[in-house]
Amino acid sequence: MTRSATQDSKRSGSLSRRRFLSLVGLGGGAVAASRLARPVHSAGGADGPAAGASGSEDRVEQIPTFCDICFWKCGAIASVRNGRLWKVEGNPDDPLSRGRLCPRGTGGVGAHFDPDRLRRPLIRRRNRGEDEWVEVTWDEALTYIADRMKAIRVEHGPEAMALFSHGIGGTFLKHTMKAFGTPNLSAPSFAQCRGPRDVGFNLTFGEDVGSPERTDIRNTRCLVLLGSHLGENMHNTQVQEFAQAVGSGATVIVVDPRFSIAASKAKHYLPIRPGTDLALLLAWMQVLLSEDLYDHAYVEQYGFGFEAFAQSIARYTPEWAYPETGLEPELIRETAREMARHRPATLVHPGRHVTWYGDDAQRSRAVALLNALLGSWGRKGGFFQPAHLSIPAYPYPEYPHSERGKVDNPGRKYPFATETITNGIREATLTGQPYPVKGWFVYATNLLQALPNQEETLRAIQNLDLLVVVDVVPSEIAGWADVVLPESVYLERHDDLNVEWFREPFVALRQPVVKAPDDQKPNWWIARELARKLDLAQYYPWTDIEEYLRARIEKAGLSYDELQAKGILRGAPQPVYFADTGRSVEPGAVGSDPLVGLEANFPTPSGKIEFYSTQLAAAGFDPVPTYRAPEPVPNGWFRILFGRSPVHSFSRTQTNPILHELMPENVVWVNGDVAARLGLQGGQKVRLRNQDGVVSDPIAVRATQAIRGDCVYLVHGFGHTAKGLRRARGKGASDAGLLTRYVVDPLMGGTGMNVNFVTIEPEA
Repeated sequence: MTRSATQDSKRSGSLSRRRFLSLVGLGGGAVAASRLARPVHSAGGADGPAAGASGSEDRVEQIPTFCDICFWKCGAIASVRNGRLWKVEGNPDDPLSRGRLCPRGTGGVGAHFDPDRLRRPLIRRRNRGEDEWVEVTWDEALTYIADRMKAIRVEHGPEAMALFSHGIGGTFLKHTMKAFGTPNLSAPSFAQCRGPRDVGFNLTFGEDVGSPERTDIRNTRCLVLLGSHLGENMHNTQVQEFAQAVGSGATVIVVDPRFSIAASKAKHYLPIRPGTDLALLLAWMQVLLSEDLYDHAYVEQYGFGFEAFAQSIARYTPEWAYPETGLEPELIRETAREMARHRPATLVHPGRHVTWYGDDAQRSRAVALLNALLGSWGRKGGFFQPAHLSIPAYPYPEYPHSERGKVDNPGRKYPFATETITNGIREATLTGQPYPVKGWFVYATNLLQALPNQEETLRAIQNLDLLVVVDVVPSEIAGWADVVLPESVYLERHDDLNVEWFREPFVALRQPVVKAPDDQKPNWWIARELARKLDLAQYYPWTDIEEYLRARIEKAGLSYDELQAKGILRGAPQPVYFADTGRSVEPGAVGSDPLVGLEANFPTPSGKIEFYSTQLAAAGFDPVPTYRAPEPVPNGWFRILFGRSPVHSFSRTQTNPILHELMPENVVWVNGDVAARLGLQGGQKVRLRNQDGVVSDPIAVRATQAIRGDCVYLVHGFGHTAKGLRRARGKGASDAGLLTRYVVDPLMGGTGMNVNFVTIEPEA
C-alpha cells in the first residue's frame, strides 16, 4: 500500500543534515542504504498474476484505460480477476486500437509485476554513478529537491532548471516547471526522432503529420515505405491498416538496406545503399516530371514555386541516381510509374524515427514534395486532415515570463526548430552558454540510451547541482541521479486526458486498475506535492486528479461518469478529406461520403504547397532539396543501423517479465556472404568496435542474405548496464553506446546518428 500524503506530512518537514547522516549510517535498520531495486511483493507475486484459489468462484472486474507501453496510447480494457491484475485487451470503442492491442500492449500486465521496479524514493549516498542509495520518505525526497531547486533559482535563475520528459505522463511536471519559471522543457522525440519529418512537412504544407500520424493507410492503393519498418515498429493503428491495405491488394514499395517484415509484403523491394534515400526521392520526382505523370490539376491549384522546383529537379535522372543508390535506373522508373498509376491514393510514408544522416529535414521535405506531386495531401488514401474533440484546458494562473528565453537554440542557430532541442540543453549544460543549466529533471526517458554520445551526457551531468529522475525501473540515467522517485505504472494511476488529433474525434481516460505494490506514486501527485514545496500551490487549485479531469470533461459538456465507464467518448464524424477527393478516387462518390468536403488550407507564407521555399532561401538554405553524398563506409567497416522490435518499446520494456521472455536480447544482422568471408557462424558471439574504439558487449550473429554487405543492423534498447536491471543487464549489445558520433541537422538541430561505423570481432 502507498503511504498517503497526510501520513508523509506528519514526518519531518525537511531532510536535515543530521537526518541524512543517520540514514546513511543505518545498516540493517528500517531504512537502509540500497541499490536501485528490490523484488516487488505484489498481488499475484513477482512473476505474474495468480489465479483464484482452487475451487473458488472467479470474480472478474473490467476497467477501461489506455496503454502507455508506447506513445500511441491505445484504448484498452484491463481485467482484474479475484483482485489481481489478469490481462489487458483492446477497447472496441477506441478508434486507435479498434479492440486489438499489439504484443507490447497485451504484455503491459508485466509492467505491474516487474520484479525490478523501483519501490521507494532514493537519495544518492556517495558519488554519482556509484549506485549507492538511501531510502527516504516522499516528504524527505521532495523537500530535498525543492531546497536545491530554490538554491539554483537564487544563484542562477529559474531557467537553470530543465525538464526532459517522454509521454503524456509528463504533463503535470511540465506544468510545475513552467510555474517555477523555466521554459526549458524538452523531449528526445523531437531532436532524436520525428523532428526533421515535422519540419520538412511544415515547410511544405504548413502542417506536420502529427502523432499518431495522419496517414490514410487503410485506403491507400500504393504504399511506399522508406526505412519505415511497419510490423517491427509496432504502431498499432498503422500495422492494422497495413494488413488491411495488403489484404485489399494495395501495391507496397519498400526501400531499405534490410529485407524487413514490410519488405516481405512488397511488390517492389529496393535494397538501397544507406544514406542515399534523398538521391532516390529526387530521381523519382524527376521521372514524374519528365514523363508528365504528376497530378497537374492539384499542383496548378495548390502549388507555389513549381517552375523553379522543376528546373532544380531536372538534373536528377535515374541514371544519375544509379551509382549513388545502387538501384537500377529502370527499377527507379518503374516504381515511380507505379506510384503515379494509383495517385492520389498513393502514400509515401513520412516515417517516424528519421534522424539518420544530418540532412534529415531536407530529406523529409523531399518526401513531402513527392506526395505533393502525387496529390496525396488531404486526399483519400494519402493524408487525411485530422479531426479533434475540443476539451477546454483547466483555468490555471498565468505562468511567469522568462526574459532570458530558452537555452537550447541561442540566436536561432537552427531557425526551423519548432520544439526544444534536447542536445541543445545538453550543450548549454556543458558550456554554460548562453547561460548555465544547473538542474535536470528527467521523466520517463533514459537519456543515456536516447541521446547520442553517452560521454557528452555524463560530462554534462557532472556539471549539475541537481539531477532528479522519475521512472518505474532503475534505468541507466537513474544510476547517475541525486534523487530517484518511483512512479506507479500506467495501470496504477490516472493521467491527463488523451485528446488526439486523429481520423475520428475522441477523448480517452487513463484510470487506475490496481494499486501500486509498494510506495510508488503517480506523476500528478509528485508534480503537485513538489509545487507545494516550491510555494506554487496556487497552480494546483484542485484537490485531486479526478476533480481536475471532471472539471475539464464537464466544461466540454460531456459526462465524466460515462467516460469512466467506457474509457472512450467519441465525437461526431467530421470531414477529413479535401472536397475534390471523390472525383479523383471514387467517381460518383462526391456528396455521399461525410468525410469528404474540407476546403483545402495550407498555412504556409504563400498559402499554398511550397515546392520552392522562400523561407529556406531567406535563411540561406536550399529552397529545393539538394543531394549531398554521405560519408562512404571505410574498407573493412560496416555502417551501423538500428531499429525497433514489435515486442519492446525503446529501452523501457526489457525488464518486463512477459516481454523479456518474448525477446530477451538482440542479435546483429550480418550479410551471409560477409559472415562467411569473416569466418562467422550464425549464433556465434561477436563484439562490435566503432570508429572511436568503443566496444560492445557480446552479441550473437544473425548471418542472413536479408541485409546489404556494407552495413549491420541491431534492435535498439538492449545491452543494459544498470545494476538494478537484473533481468535485462548484459543481455545483447547497446547500439546507443556505439553511437559516439552524430551530425546535427542545420535546419532544426536534430542528431543524425546513422553515421557510425563498426568492425566485427569474434568473441574469444
